[in-house]
Amino acid sequence: MEQILAALGGLGFSALIVVIVLIMLLSSAIKIVQEYERGVIFRLGRLVGAKGPGLFFIIPIVDRMVKVDLRVVTLDIPSQEAITKDNVTVTVNAVAYFRVVDPSDAIVQVEDYMKATWQIAQTTLRSVLGQSELDELLVNREMINLKLQQIIDEQTEPWGIKVSIVEVKDVELAESMKRAMAAQAEAERVKRAKIIHAEGEYSAAQRLTDAAATMSKQPAAIQLRYLQTLGDIATEKNSTIIFPVPIEFMKAFGNFFGRQEEAE
Repeated sequence: MEQILAALGGLGFSALIVVIVLIMLLSSAIKIVQEYERGVIFRLGRLVGAKGPGLFFIIPIVDRMVKVDLRVVTLDIPSQEAITKDNVTVTVNAVAYFRVVDPSDAIVQVEDYMKATWQIAQTTLRSVLGQSELDELLVNREMINLKLQQIIDEQTEPWGIKVSIVEVKDVELAESMKRAMAAQAEAERVKRAKIIHAEGEYSAAQRLTDAAATMSKQPAAIQLRYLQTLGDIATEKNSTIIFPVPIEFMKAFGNFFGRQEEAE
């Protein structure tokens, strides 16, 4: 009797172990993937494909799943010291935004797509800076950003990565270069001021020349200008004005008085 009970007890313990194992296998077979994730399935080492989002089943022990996040990743590119095309040493940092568009390639084609993209971004930033002049880096930054994005995206495309934006954030220059640029900017402002002043002088001289040509054709205009000048002078109370009378005007008065004497 005791042997039968012992056998039943052993059988119950074995059944419990079997139930526990089945529960563990069933839990490992059930996979839940979020909306922003995909599960890349490998069956006996061979790629099956990406599944998700939601609930699905895999074969325990036979299948292996690797989760891949599809959300946009912000990649901070640390400061890089480079020499521009015009031999100026600059320190530049940038930021890149990318996302996984093909989860299978991101797992199969590259060991660590995050690290690989980071390294590509660093080397590309130094390369593009070496092909650009300082003025392009300071003024045409959008063009350099676009060039960086195109190059990095082209290199990461086989890995299932899409680089959407690359932005150069800060450009640091040596103090000597900052002083030289400040002196250059000041000289440029002085140059523009002198050019504007010279253009104003030229325009004024041109206007005076046109006015003189017009007055030379109309003697009355000269007289009117003369009278206007006298009026401007007369605004000062302490001024004495000697107004010369034209000889022709005096001759007219002389003729008038001569006629009166003949009449008498």
